[in-house]
Amino acid sequence: MKAGKVYLVGAGPGDPGLISVKGVNCLKKAEVIIYDRLLDQSLLEFAPPGAERIYLGKTTGEAARQQVEINNLLVTKAKEGKTVVRLKGGDPFVLGRGGEEAEVLAQNGVPFEVVPGVTSAVAVPAYAGIPVTHRGLASSFAVITGHEAAGKSSIDWQKLATGIDTLIFLMGMGNLPEIVTKLVENGRPPDTPVAVIREGTRPEQETVVASLEDIVARAEESHLAAPAIIVVGNVVSLREKLRWFDNRPLFGKRILVTRARHQASALSRLLSERGAQPIELPAIDIQEVTSYEELDGAIANLKEYHWIIFTSVNAVEAFWQRLHSLKLDSRALAESWIAAIGPATGQALQNRGVIPDYMPEVYTTESIVAGLKKFNLVGHRFLLPRADIADEKLAREIYQLGATVDEVTAYRTVPAVEAIAQAKEVIASGKIDVVTFTSSSTVTNLVTAFGKEPTLNNARVACIGPKTADTATKAGLSVDIIAREQTIPGLVAAIEEYFGKEA
Repeated sequence: MKAGKVYLVGAGPGDPGLISVKGVNCLKKAEVIIYDRLLDQSLLEFAPPGAERIYLGKTTGEAARQQVEINNLLVTKAKEGKTVVRLKGGDPFVLGRGGEEAEVLAQNGVPFEVVPGVTSAVAVPAYAGIPVTHRGLASSFAVITGHEAAGKSSIDWQKLATGIDTLIFLMGMGNLPEIVTKLVENGRPPDTPVAVIREGTRPEQETVVASLEDIVARAEESHLAAPAIIVVGNVVSLREKLRWFDNRPLFGKRILVTRARHQASALSRLLSERGAQPIELPAIDIQEVTSYEELDGAIANLKEYHWIIFTSVNAVEAFWQRLHSLKLDSRALAESWIAAIGPATGQALQNRGVIPDYMPEVYTTESIVAGLKKFNLVGHRFLLPRADIADEKLAREIYQLGATVDEVTAYRTVPAVEAIAQAKEVIASGKIDVVTFTSSSTVTNLVTAFGKEPTLNNARVACIGPKTADTATKAGLSVDIIAREQTIPGLVAAIEEYFGKEA
């Protein structure tokens, strides 16, 4: 049996982008992941599909695991010869009991490594626009557990209250009144600025700022609850000048992304950059066709086509997959004119060494055909590798220009049943601000799940273009946002503009 090993990995305070490269590499080779609550679940996607995942947080009707049980679990799994990642919030050695776990591993002769993480003590104030040190305001800071504030405490409040510039209390919301009392009693001025930051580094982040004498009342008025950290010191006064995270244009908006899973990341990334919380629940799934006889036949006779029109990135990817299967490459398209609908499709072609000969400025059937009229197409033959459910309007319009059109199914678009059910549930909860649709099929598949009278529970509807918007309207939805530029960046810009007008 191979020797096991444990990696104590800090996952950071919440934003999944704050995990270290080394932490990600540990997850990629993990056979067992033992993880806490409050971690972003997307981090688990770095692990191999077959890795065992053990959750240590509370579930309904169940208590959280005791530390002794966690220690024994780490030892047991490692002695089974497994590569174990103990994934902990923040940094393992900053009020995270990582030292205790390392001690037990050492006592039992289990090899281990510590992978430090970004601690919430520094990152959360930073995301609130509060530096823990700043020239002229603070040259020292301390990180204190908030659990020891009440009753018996090992904290020397007299030295702490006036001896350190910036005080950061972790896990202290339940003891906020006691913390305030102790600081003031031991010499901290009552007018000292204080910030309470809830769900730090996450799209749900909330920050309340007041003085020591007012912060308890302000926190109660704002209904702030754990998890939160408390920052005490003059650096808090810099927040209004330095805040950058929670004043982004889409901050806190929960936006449902219904694109196919392999395409959702581009939209999610742009939404995240603007402060939104993307929730990926694809309404469609892209699958291979049951038979490639028709597509392979068209590829074998590419020299007979004057034009090949690619209407989506999916069409490009499916076409090239078959091209390679037939031991061909982009040279096979050398005698054809290539048209691309949209910059993403054009870029997908360029990534494969093909520069489109024609790409319309507006990505509608009418605009495509209007541009093609500039060419003498009488007697020309077109190939359209497309989805199985693509409408025939484009083919009809080209045919009316005197050309012959062969529509060939390159891939199938099917409902993502499980994700659609989850999307229906999250919409019903009322926690979605915007539902995005990037194709007619995403509309049709999601609306079908709602039955005869679809309701999105006051969520706004954002469509990538007029064709998708028309499908949504016909399905009984009220469309609030239509992108002027029918691209993913254009859709995000339209959403941002919509909420900018509301502000």
